[in-house]
Amino acid sequence: MNKAVVFDMDGVLFDSERIISQIWREIAVIDGIDANQMEIAIKKCTGLNHTDISIFFHRHFGSDFNYNEFRNRAAMMFHNKVDIEGLPIKKGVYEILKYLSESTYKIGLASSSSTESIHKNLKRADITDYFQVIVGGDMVEHSKPEPDIYLKACSSLGVNPEKSIAIEDSPNGIRSAKSAGMLPIMVPDMIQPSEEITAILYRQYESLLDVMEHLKEIENRA
Repeated sequence: MNKAVVFDMDGVLFDSERIISQIWREIAVIDGIDANQMEIAIKKCTGLNHTDISIFFHRHFGSDFNYNEFRNRAAMMFHNKVDIEGLPIKKGVYEILKYLSESTYKIGLASSSSTESIHKNLKRADITDYFQVIVGGDMVEHSKPEPDIYLKACSSLGVNPEKSIAIEDSPNGIRSAKSAGMLPIMVPDMIQPSEEITAILYRQYESLLDVMEHLKEIENRA
């Protein structure tokens, strides 16, 4: 049975969620948005695609909130910042991708970010070619915590979700992978797992290097 490892992007491959969160806070200050309410939005929207973030913002900040303008400003600020300062890469990214590319695993990416943004970031890190399948949040109607994005990734890879691992950093991502029938591994970034999330995890590790060692153990036992 074919098997795969499917990665989330923000917070797993790149230390980008901290940059995104800080930009949202900066816009909140400029626009006079309540800081506490923005913190709630940051936490609740981590892992969601733009469609579902828009729904949340309109419910949370009011139906007249101009989410498209907010999104475009945030995206411009993000890309300007990383073009100048670079995009921080998480510990173990190159090592685990190299290991997987030389093993029997297929490699996929399932991120709630737009496909355009995904390709920009992967190109910056020169890791695009490692991924056999890339599924962005704009390729499904509803992304995480719904299972659609992971089901699409597994289908495109030609693998059984039950035999495949999802590597995530957010509760919404873990819920998505679990609902898809996958084995969710959490490498926490900005949000630590609650009891609810811990109960549905396959494994939890501090870094991708630890995940790689687990995968090596599995291969050695096979």
